[in-house]
Amino acid sequence: MNTAPTLSATAPATLPGWLIEQAVRRPHAIALRQKRLGLWQVLSWQDVATRVERLAAGLAQRGFGPGDALLLVSHPRVEAVLLSLAAQWAGGVATPLDPALDADTWARALAHLAPRFAFAEDDIQLERLLAYSPHVIDANLRGLPPHRNPAVIDYRTLSESPASTMPSLAKPSDDAFAFLRVDSNGQLIQQRATHATLVREALYLAAVEQLHAGDEALAARAFAATAQARYLIAPWLSTGFRLNFPESIATRDNDRRELAPTIVAGTQQTYARVARLVEDRLPADAHAWRRKLLLRALNGTGGAFSRALIWWTVARPLREIIGFSRTHAALVAGPGLDEKTAALFDALRIDVHAWPDAGNWQSVPTQSEPASLEFAQNHGPLAQPA
Repeated sequence: MNTAPTLSATAPATLPGWLIEQAVRRPHAIALRQKRLGLWQVLSWQDVATRVERLAAGLAQRGFGPGDALLLVSHPRVEAVLLSLAAQWAGGVATPLDPALDADTWARALAHLAPRFAFAEDDIQLERLLAYSPHVIDANLRGLPPHRNPAVIDYRTLSESPASTMPSLAKPSDDAFAFLRVDSNGQLIQQRATHATLVREALYLAAVEQLHAGDEALAARAFAATAQARYLIAPWLSTGFRLNFPESIATRDNDRRELAPTIVAGTQQTYARVARLVEDRLPADAHAWRRKLLLRALNGTGGAFSRALIWWTVARPLREIIGFSRTHAALVAGPGLDEKTAALFDALRIDVHAWPDAGNWQSVPTQSEPASLEFAQNHGPLAQPA
């Protein structure tokens, strides 16, 4: 059984500390890529460190400081990651919130958080957040003129803050991320993760799964998921591999096929959805030879020749179609794969390892006067999620 690695006295113990470390070790290596309009936009580790420091300085100039929280309502995208690190650099905590939350949960979450700073990725989110936060960062990158409301901070302006030598204020014992979600009873619950915890878990994951700087991962899961921080963001910083963001949630499967990442991190639902892609690629006829060969692999029958035939004619092409051709670390966070999905990935010779969605979830106290009333007065009923 592998044991958690011990940090040396000089090793970084915070996420911004590891960002600085990577910028020193490999300043020109690619750290982040996001697909926009069909093209991959690239940031090196030095680029990321410089942008994060400037964003942190811009936040600090507007009154953001140690202990403050930055609410991020976003799908996976580069700007959300950079702002999370900037908030942590300035001594604060990043609080991602799922854009797909229903209106009631949204109102309860914001009433609990009462954020002074928030990040919105589109106009709908921007208008919602203005009812709750005195500072809303607008990351709509369509080249529009600045918003007329003085409470809105243009992301481009914030990212162009004068270069500074602002040191990272993050401490190992500080919360790096705070998460909110609804449990099976409809109760709002929260979890907080310190820098020290995330760094320790990331180093352990890297040791067990043999992650390294030459690896490549696709960040296509909800940014508000705890597993995103534990199994992608923190390992990316401590290991130095390349992190990619799809053009959109709708293109994630095509983008993964194009990238063929060496690291895939998802949930039980993620792998079940990919399994359906495999099913869609097989002939509908139960007697078709490719389906019969895969069924033989699922049953574990056949000799060496049969196994080789299945690999070259069915399994290997299917791995390429779903973007797993180079994957050496396939991770499922939380509950493991169901029996049917697990058997399919075994047949494709993809060894999926289950990792716990660890952390202590605690109930959020009920607000005596929910903010949803004020929100409804300003914006009317919320029939659509952000």
